[in-house]
Amino acid sequence: MKIMKLFLIVLFITTVAYSQKQILPDFQADPSAHVWDGKIWIYPSHDMAGSEYWDMVDWHCFSSADLVNWTDHGVIFNLNDISWAKKWAWAPDCIKRNDKYYFYFPAEDQIGVAVSDKPEGPFKDALGKPLIEKNESETRVIDPAIFIDDDEQVYLYFGQNSLRVVKLKDDMVTRNGDIVKLEVENFHEGIWVHKTDSLYYLTYASYKGDKVANLLEYSTGKSPYGPFEYKGIIMDNRSRNIHHSIVKFSDQWYIFYHVQGPSPYERRVCMAKLYYNPDGTIIPVSITKSQSEPASQ
Repeated sequence: MKIMKLFLIVLFITTVAYSQKQILPDFQADPSAHVWDGKIWIYPSHDMAGSEYWDMVDWHCFSSADLVNWTDHGVIFNLNDISWAKKWAWAPDCIKRNDKYYFYFPAEDQIGVAVSDKPEGPFKDALGKPLIEKNESETRVIDPAIFIDDDEQVYLYFGQNSLRVVKLKDDMVTRNGDIVKLEVENFHEGIWVHKTDSLYYLTYASYKGDKVANLLEYSTGKSPYGPFEYKGIIMDNRSRNIHHSIVKFSDQWYIFYHVQGPSPYERRVCMAKLYYNPDGTIIPVSITKSQSEPASQ
């Protein structure tokens, strides 16, 4: 019996990746991470100190060549740069294509796109109107996630409580076909899409369990449209909500995510190494101590 207990303890230790401390200054959230030209670039949302709601008004970006030292490039885009919305500068995403950088952002339950010649911006509204309008698809038009497949086809995912995807044309600002509903178990919000070999991973926040604390869960499929098979829980960040991204950097997979700080509306970005089992399932990430400490400078 003692041998069996020891075996189970060793098995648990070898199959759980442990989370890290805060990496970006107060207060950032919803980190969208990408690797370009040997650097990690993170595009988070920007919580305001003392806020009692998610009344964000602008976006920063951060870069690092070593995952230790981070450069804050300042405000790259804000609500004053658009004419069609005045509030809720929430979780964005960004992608490099055609030697330009395209920044997909939500505002007032609509999604727009801005463009720049440099990853640090400044960005300019590319359309002068939303790419996806409010109430257009029977789901909240928030949390854009942009994904380019191996065949260079572009997909834009978004939604809350019901997931949607639409193809984009090569210009990155024009829709290519209808908005499609995807069936994904336990999906709430905060979608991220990545691919390993031939398997597509949809990772997202759910409402499974405690209704005030989202869990990060995932499903996998063989195409960007699925069908998707539910796989399980990746993380409980012990916070009001969770929003994340997953990228490979220097042959290591990483997950970037936020935790709440002094309040649910003052969040902090953390990261952890991410590992996979031989069958392609993701090894859960466990938060083992408080993640609300300020980043050490």
